[in-house]
Amino acid sequence: MTVTTPQPRMTIPTPSPRPRAKAEAEDADWLELTEAVREAGQYPTRAEAERVTRIVLSALGGHVTGDERVALAQALPREAGRVIASQIPATHPLTAREFVESVATRIEGSTPATARWDVSSVLSALSTHIGESLTTRVLDQLPPGYALLFGRADLAPTA
Repeated sequence: MTVTTPQPRMTIPTPSPRPRAKAEAEDADWLELTEAVREAGQYPTRAEAERVTRIVLSALGGHVTGDERVALAQALPREAGRVIASQIPATHPLTAREFVESVATRIEGSTPATARWDVSSVLSALSTHIGESLTTRVLDQLPPGYALLFGRADLAPTA
């Protein structure tokens, strides 16, 4: 005769919702950034603001290098950080005007004036998102003239 002893039931814990919550928080950060761009640029839809944000960040990603590039990618929502980090570093720095013109070539139907609006809308929202200290570090890496695109006065030191 076989006798079995009752065993206590084990409860298998349900998977933690943290990965989903974290992903939702990251999505919310991306939505917050693109909404800030939408408001700054007065774009009619979030989709248009998101498209412009991706284009400008991809252009910027090639011009920020080293520790500032890493810090910028980490300070941004994950999706924006990926766009920045995925770019191949530029072989030579562009002036602010050349940067705007390069963005104009990436946006269908864009002119230098509308591209300047797009770039300023994204970079001013970016500056607000990453804070003054990191914005200053990024600007220190770029040629003179970019400060206005980030919504800052472009003050040149007097001789």
